[in-house]
Amino acid sequence: MTPSTLRRTAGWVAGSDALPGSLRALLGYYARTGVFDHRSLRLKRRVDAVVDGFIEDAFAEVETALAEELDREVSFSYDTKLVLPAKLSLGYLSRRHAGPDRDLAERTTRLVVEALVDGDMRDAINDDEYEDFVLGFDADRETVERAASVAQGVLQERVEAGFTEFPDEARAAYDRAVERSERHQDEDPRFRELMTAAKRGDGDALAAIRTEYREPDFEEPPALFAPADLDIPYLKTQYDRVGVIYSGMTDMYRAVDLSVERTFERSIVLAIISAQIWLDDVDDFAADWREDQLTPVTAEYLLQDAPAARETVVDLTDQYLARARAEAMAADSTLTGIAIEYIHERGTPSALPTDRPRVAEQS
Repeated sequence: MTPSTLRRTAGWVAGSDALPGSLRALLGYYARTGVFDHRSLRLKRRVDAVVDGFIEDAFAEVETALAEELDREVSFSYDTKLVLPAKLSLGYLSRRHAGPDRDLAERTTRLVVEALVDGDMRDAINDDEYEDFVLGFDADRETVERAASVAQGVLQERVEAGFTEFPDEARAAYDRAVERSERHQDEDPRFRELMTAAKRGDGDALAAIRTEYREPDFEEPPALFAPADLDIPYLKTQYDRVGVIYSGMTDMYRAVDLSVERTFERSIVLAIISAQIWLDDVDDFAADWREDQLTPVTAEYLLQDAPAARETVVDLTDQYLARARAEAMAADSTLTGIAIEYIHERGTPSALPTDRPRVAEQS
């Protein structure tokens, strides 16, 4: 069987729902790129176990604090997808380091994971969103809010204590990323106002969405991005929204002298932007439209008719995924390439409407 036939066969098999998602992604990545690395699945299992162990350790402390606060036994969990890039980073570093450096990579990843979860919890609390805080028993809203505050407080204390064991530059890298992300969050009221006006046909608002949200320029483009990246729509707003946190993560590794190539950092940042648009923004379209939440998906439904908007969302995601995939290959990170395929196959663009929602029903 020729290599091209093998790749076509792998692509066909990758479409089978009977296979586990990770194996379908591995085969899909091989079909698309010709790269096959079965060791990546073993590495994925090890990295998943290590990072899941970090989370279990942190949540065990959360459960102890909650049991005292609520005077009852609690089984705490918190649903977040934010730790995937930390898992990929640990896999990348594990391939490149052994002995003491591998231990350092794991200790740094523990801090990264706890910082990511802490930040995600804070954002959820600030946005009054508590559905991802699970206590293991039926609880009223007030109890969940109390529990969320306690859980976030425990994580914050662990992060603060963790940073004392690392160079000051690790903390500075994290703080820079958080500060830029929070600046973007501060723009949210402005973007909501623009969307409210644009839904009612305000031409100036539509023009502002295009220039301020879809196609804004960086004052100074981050060194991270290659020239090919800068022309992709929404790059600046989505980098500030989600990508910058993962640039901060890689800078934390660099602060402890763990080498992370720009190609790998680019693959992670572009992949997480892809996932935000292709998975979360597509899935949340109805709620985002109703609540005047501007995202690349709702923006396209404002800027053009529904069939064209749907096509543009698919094309836009393909651009981000293609760049992420190319950078993963350049970084020799098959595990990241497999994750990118997994992101691609989980998208549900068919869920997007073929007609623009009516303002009267959605506002």
